[in-house]
Amino acid sequence: MPSLTFRFGHRVTYGDCTVGNHVYYGRYLEILEAVRGEFFRDIGTSFLELQNQGALFPVVEVRLRYRGAAHYDDELTIELSVISAKRVRLDFGYRIVDATGNVLVEGETHHVCTSVNNELKRLPSELVALLKSYLPEPQSARPSRTDGALVPRFE
Repeated sequence: MPSLTFRFGHRVTYGDCTVGNHVYYGRYLEILEAVRGEFFRDIGTSFLELQNQGALFPVVEVRLRYRGAAHYDDELTIELSVISAKRVRLDFGYRIVDATGNVLVEGETHHVCTSVNNELKRLPSELVALLKSYLPEPQSARPSRTDGALVPRFE
């Protein structure tokens, strides 16, 4: 079964825009943060709940590629996928798409799990369980044979 993608809508506000009527590049990070919060609520938890349990998820790396501009009053769809959830790392991929299907922004945020004292800690097992259907399918390094040809095995 393929991993799921979370989708969330955002209408561009005047406050998102520069004088040139396009979304200010830094605002995309705020939009992605809001979508992460909605994603966590959708899977049955929240950042506040996790924080109250002693788990924080600071961003340690961000990558954004701008492919087009969004403008005031545009309706956008933000697609979030979980790239990885292993040990202390939690990584997300994003696409921001306009109403006509044009990809405007692609990006990733990479997080670590820490205690409230900024000590690295393993991802909570309850969170990993909630993320399971969003995680990519693991690929085995062991090849299998089909009709005499070697093909990758997916488990």
